Amino acid sequence: MVGYIFPFSKNDKVSPPSTIGAAGLISNNGTRGFGVGAQLFLKQDTYEVTTGYARGNFNYSLYGVGIAAGNAGLKLPLEQTGHLFLGEVLRRVVWKVFFGPRFVDGNSLLTLRSSNGDGPPVPPDVGLHTALRAIGIRVVRDTRPNRFYPTSGTKLEFTADFFAQSLGSKYSFQRYKTSFDKFVSLSKSQVLAYDFYLCDTGGEPPFYGNCIYGTSNELRGYTAGRYLDRHMFATQLEYRLSLPKRFGLAGFAGVGEVVPGESQWLRSNNLLPAVGGGPRFVLSSAYHVNLCADFARGKNSWTWSMGVGEAF
Repeated sequence: MVGYIFPFSKNDKVSPPSTIGAAGLISNNGTRGFGVGAQLFLKQDTYEVTTGYARGNFNYSLYGVGIAAGNAGLKLPLEQTGHLFLGEVLRRVVWKVFFGPRFVDGNSLLTLRSSNGDGPPVPPDVGLHTALRAIGIRVVRDTRPNRFYPTSGTKLEFTADFFAQSLGSKYSFQRYKTSFDKFVSLSKSQVLAYDFYLCDTGGEPPFYGNCIYGTSNELRGYTAGRYLDRHMFATQLEYRLSLPKRFGLAGFAGVGEVVPGESQWLRSNNLLPAVGGGPRFVLSSAYHVNLCADFARGKNSWTWSMGVGEAF
């Protein structure tokens, strides 16, 4: 992964710093991929432009839809090859609220890898080229003084994507995501961070169009895709400590759930807790961008992950 953080205009002292980056991925299970992207803040923090493109083949396992399928642990090995493009333009409308349209375009081919046959049912679009295309909106209010390592402020965000056959998408469905983050400084070197995430899906999505637990760091400790369903929530609390010599530590705990219907929330036997933590190293002192390594324990699973920037 490589990235560059910079002010889009040297005369603009109001806009947050912009970023551009690229990443490549090679794993020992045959996954290969790359991506490029940019997030630009323009005109005295009046506009926010985000764009990204990714292409590759991703080998993963489908456990099935729902809590019961994830708990059973039966896996169907799949390979998904394709590309994804995202474009988004937001404008500040009032206070620190940004609003604007977005466009998502993707195409993939799903194939079955070698399997012993003991797993969930084979998805109906295996062996077919699938196009997904959506228009949507995004609304965000961000009062954090530093988006790379917030020590105060809040971020409230809502995203809605509408996939439709009239746009060229094979499936017609809707996906809504809401998140809320709050940050409190306990001292000069200590921060308490809170995150809440809610996902809802309507229509007839493919299995990978559902709400997927363990992606976007919601929550760490779970293999992405083991638990997925129409609806999902996750909430977590994280303690962050800055240490001398550019080092740091973080510890977190959270809980969440995936459910097929809105009337089935908060059943104690379906809750998916997680706990973990890990070291930090400051890559950029000017912007306080951390290299993070996290060890997390979930329900009957654990993960080890690395990334640039905090989970939220």
